[in-house]
Amino acid sequence: MNWINNVVRPKIQSFLQKRDTPENLWIKCPETGEMVFHRDLEQNQWVVPSSGCHMRISSRKRLEFFFDDGAFEMLETPEVTVDPLKFRDERRYTDRLKDAKVKTGLDDAVIVASGAVKGTKITAAVQDFAFIGGSLGMAAGEAIIAGLDHARKAGTPFVLFAASGGARMQEGILSLMQMPRTTAAIRLLKEAGLPYIVVLTNPTTGGVTASYAMLGDIHIAEPGALIGFAGPRVIEQIIREKLPEGFQRSEYLLEHGMVDMVVHRHELPETVARICSLLMSEPVITKVLEPEPQDAETTDNAPAGEKAAEEA
Repeated sequence: MNWINNVVRPKIQSFLQKRDTPENLWIKCPETGEMVFHRDLEQNQWVVPSSGCHMRISSRKRLEFFFDDGAFEMLETPEVTVDPLKFRDERRYTDRLKDAKVKTGLDDAVIVASGAVKGTKITAAVQDFAFIGGSLGMAAGEAIIAGLDHARKAGTPFVLFAASGGARMQEGILSLMQMPRTTAAIRLLKEAGLPYIVVLTNPTTGGVTASYAMLGDIHIAEPGALIGFAGPRVIEQIIREKLPEGFQRSEYLLEHGMVDMVVHRHELPETVARICSLLMSEPVITKVLEPEPQDAETTDNAPAGEKAAEEA
């Protein structure tokens, strides 16, 4: 028996063999390049602790972070015709839809849910950028309209988390028709006296920015989010000039009046609930201060006129 080949060599090979590790064990910060442990990132709602970079999250995670105790009720959305234009580029549109559904576990880019945020009943819709870039198609438009109708009938505010690259080109004019349709549904909600709040996340561009994403009563943006119609690279190519630093980012747009506030992801539920309370004219509970008791010495030292009035 050759003990070197049969015993020693297998042990050395097993020791030197590369161990399999999960691919998402460490996640790289897009801004600083810092490697962050994925569990720490999840516990911090996918915000890098050191840099404050707000990373993209799935639509379901967004709802869990937003609603009280992560409890919410999913609302049904209307079904639409799949691939009405029989579109094909490098691949069939139906194949792209199948891949997106398997990847995200969603039927389309927008989901709608209802629940309580700090005790306030709210209807919310979330766009998932992982589903074909959160693009606006017929299914997404129908989902947003269904959410707006539910909020109007239930008498709740409507909160939209926007994250999109624009209209879905595979559906052509049918996707562009969702822009006026959602605008009309928002008008009905406002006529009912109910708040419509938009939370702009990274990125929000294209036809979504040109329609319902900019029609809110209040526009809230997450830190560092890219918000605009055309991207900075396209604009630079057209005007042939260098854009200012931070152009189309949340902080830049706040300074120039395009958004109302920039709010950290941890503070979104409390901020939205407070805004809804103000817009709905709900009573705010305040602490009643009781009058301080007067000392006996203060009563004895009162002016003579006041003592005479008391005796009378």
